[in-house]
Amino acid sequence: MSLPSTSASRALAFRCTKVKSPRGAKSTELTWADGHVSVLPHEVLRGYCPCAGCQGHEGPVRFISPGAHQLEIDRIEPIGNYALCLVWFDGHQTGIYSYPYLRSLCQCMHCALISPAARGEDLARG
Repeated sequence: MSLPSTSASRALAFRCTKVKSPRGAKSTELTWADGHVSVLPHEVLRGYCPCAGCQGHEGPVRFISPGAHQLEIDRIEPIGNYALCLVWFDGHQTGIYSYPYLRSLCQCMHCALISPAARGEDLARG
């Protein structure tokens, strides 16, 4: 994800302006203030859940393959103006996904060139 270098442009890259995740969907679509659209498969969102229950309290964030019954989102709640809380139908809801973290999960052709998540790699905590 080749993000703009100026601080104003970077701020736009990490400001989510729209979230689209219809009930029963297998992916969630995020539109960013810089015009980029990320389509994030629920398998990726759940597999890279950043919560301590999934990832522990230290080390990199690793992909943990979710079960098929763990992939439906019940609702999405904003956390201030910096993150989203994904509430899954199985009751899991402790992952707080910051906007920069969500942007790093994008797997579009443009972002896949530099996104560790797109390559199935561990992510740094941040």
